[in-house]
Amino acid sequence: MATPKKLHITMFPWLAFGHMLPFFELAKHIAGKDHKVFFISTPNNIKRLPKIPPNLSPFMNFVSLTLPAQDNLPQDAEATTDLPFSKVQYLKMSYDKLEGSLTQFLQTCTPDWIIYDVFSYWLPPIAANLGISCAYFSIFPAWSICFFGSSTTAMINGDDPRTKPEDYTVPPNWVPFHSEIAFRLHEAKKLFVHLKEDDSGVSDLFRFGSAIAGL
Repeated sequence: MATPKKLHITMFPWLAFGHMLPFFELAKHIAGKDHKVFFISTPNNIKRLPKIPPNLSPFMNFVSLTLPAQDNLPQDAEATTDLPFSKVQYLKMSYDKLEGSLTQFLQTCTPDWIIYDVFSYWLPPIAANLGISCAYFSIFPAWSICFFGSSTTAMINGDDPRTKPEDYTVPPNWVPFHSEIAFRLHEAKKLFVHLKEDDSGVSDLFRFGSAIAGL
């Protein structure tokens, strides 16, 4: 019987520890199967992540990409935990600027797969052009994909009929069965900010839909 091929896999999470830590756990699981994993983040975030377990060190590598400077973003801020809510949009703008250095790394490393996050909506076309397979890893529960849009097309085009926070305190009308999943009003008001275009030029809903549709 032929020996199964060992893969080279790159992981590129969003710059929030609620995203990076699940990606890190997945990376450990993959490395535990003797596949080579390149975990990409920024210098300060890598320092704050858990150490790679000694038994996995031959199969896991941190790859550090310098976060580009961005107006209104403090110099040492590299994760959402470093910022007030109002400034996270500038972290998204800096994250988007990693596109060039990430592309250069992928051209050099040529992994078999890249596993990406919801905010790097621009990544799937790059991977396709380089002949690299990609997979979207959602750290959100499955219900959230249904709740935030009737389809990825609706997310991307902004075709959601809900226009105010109160609309998110009840299940969406495309759910054909009884459900009590909905947001409280104070949660919906905070959520509603993400659904609008911010200074990064796109909304989180657009990123969400594009990341899923990019598969």
